[in-house]
Amino acid sequence: MVNKKVQNNKLLNNHMVRFLISAGAGFLVDVSAYYLFYHNLLTKPTYQIFSLTMRNSTASLALSFSMGVVVNFLMTRYIVFTESTLSPYKQFLRFTSVAIVGFFANLAIIKILIQYFGIYPPVARIGAILSLFFASYFIHKVFSFKLALRSYGTHKNNESGN
Repeated sequence: MVNKKVQNNKLLNNHMVRFLISAGAGFLVDVSAYYLFYHNLLTKPTYQIFSLTMRNSTASLALSFSMGVVVNFLMTRYIVFTESTLSPYKQFLRFTSVAIVGFFANLAIIKILIQYFGIYPPVARIGAILSLFFASYFIHKVFSFKLALRSYGTHKNNESGN
């Protein structure tokens, strides 16, 4: 029983595991909000926003993605990359800029999956998120939170020194 507790602590000290939890929470917020917006709130096929015409899937993505980014940033900042010395303001700006690039990557993947492969939009959204997970981890680690790749997975308080 003690060994299992030590293994759990080692597991939770791993950046990648904590990032998976953080991203998972953002993912749940994003996908749940996407489903609610797509099916319940944005029920017309298209919407006119300023001079742009958007499909309901695109408008739903913009809203749900924003919600997921906020949840993911807060969890990533306070649970995953706690040893970052950048100011929270810089972290948020960097995190958001990466998220904006990620948004357009998600949008492109979703568009391809929906329009060319006929995949149901909420399922396409999940596929897009999963396809960008690992790139997101490394970009946020090195750019958003300015941490070296060398400390590849363990928390600074890990007793083993890794």
